Amino acid sequence: MKHDVQDNLKLMKKRVNAWVMYDWANSAFATTVMGVVLPSYFADFIANGPSVPIWGQAVAIGSLLAAVLSPILGAIADFKASKKKFMAFFAALGIISTALLWFVVGPAQQTLCIILYILGTIGFAGSLVFYDSLLPHVAKDDDEMDQISSKGYAMGYIGGGLLLLINALMIFFGPKLLPNMPESEASALMMRLSLLSVAIWWAVFSIPIFKNVPEPPARGEESEVGKHVIAVSFGRLAKAFTGIREYKDLFLFLITFFVYANGIGTIITMAASYAKDLEFSTLTVLGTFLMVQFVAAPFSILFGKLAGKMGNKKAITLALVIYSVVAVIGYFMTEEWHMFVLGFGVAMVQGGSQALSRSLIGKMMPKSKSAEFYGFFSVSEKFNTVVGPALMAFITARTGDPRYGIVSLVFFFVAGIIMLRFVNVERGIAQAEAVDAQMVELEH
Repeated sequence: MKHDVQDNLKLMKKRVNAWVMYDWANSAFATTVMGVVLPSYFADFIANGPSVPIWGQAVAIGSLLAAVLSPILGAIADFKASKKKFMAFFAALGIISTALLWFVVGPAQQTLCIILYILGTIGFAGSLVFYDSLLPHVAKDDDEMDQISSKGYAMGYIGGGLLLLINALMIFFGPKLLPNMPESEASALMMRLSLLSVAIWWAVFSIPIFKNVPEPPARGEESEVGKHVIAVSFGRLAKAFTGIREYKDLFLFLITFFVYANGIGTIITMAASYAKDLEFSTLTVLGTFLMVQFVAAPFSILFGKLAGKMGNKKAITLALVIYSVVAVIGYFMTEEWHMFVLGFGVAMVQGGSQALSRSLIGKMMPKSKSAEFYGFFSVSEKFNTVVGPALMAFITARTGDPRYGIVSLVFFFVAGIIMLRFVNVERGIAQAEAVDAQMVELEH
């Protein structure tokens, strides 16, 4: 009996480690492609003029498409017990699109660059819907969910930061190994190699989750037994759209998350373009992002422990207060060292706020509908890189100064702090448990 318990614990640990490893894998896309190298490459070699307006629109379009698809796919995946299959499809889409960025070599490929970025964003975001939906099935209880989610973000920061460090060394020292090539061409080559490395990294480190994490069984209502997947999935989606308000606290948190995540998402996706338009060097941008990755890792773990003592709501509120201060100071940023200071402030709260938001939604949703409700969570999550960047692009184009876009983010953080006060987490958890108790196993 003791031997069986030990084997079971080892198996559970193996599944948890495989799950968090996907954060390590896909975060390379977030750091190198979304965060630093591709925006910098686009600004230096692809865009003709200021990059914020064009790049903001590209980010918004990719995120919008991902947000629209997420709840539809989530409903299908829950009913068919196919979360891993959908996750594999979208991961492959992201990996292939990222690899094809190698062929973007100059201003003539600006449209190709934007299309591949949008497809990569859809793949990245779509895979995360199903990755997140596996979290409630990997964790053995709600308390462990905070710890695992935080560990995932910490691994993501370390993994994404490690590859970004390798890429930074390639970009700054690689051209010296090519003395017969003009420096600008050599730098562009190193950036393209960096983008290609993301595709390889993402593919290799995705293997553990598909190998070691089992597909959760499908569960549903008795009335759904024997029905076609399309009928059930769209029926669930329609019911979810009309009935999600019955989950009062879950629904309120989704709206609240949408509000404050607009500020977080804009900072993550637009920081590099903002810095480049302030004429900060690529070295400063890369250095700041590297610092954020490695500082954010321990702070993600810290916030997971902090949530255990003060609760998710208070820990998230603390993060939003710090974000507000960062946004205000960002308006006055003039020196390159200022970016390192603000980057440290962001690093303190970025992983923790996202990890605790992900686990909080997992606690208040029925586990039998995890992909479906994480699809709605993804809508809130992905629209934060639709509204925010689009607004920043609009304000920058109108005023000619991106500083006004940065300071406007304070509204999202303050509104989120106020709205979060009205979310009753305990009531939301109780309602989710009551719904799960009524579900039955489905045969396919």
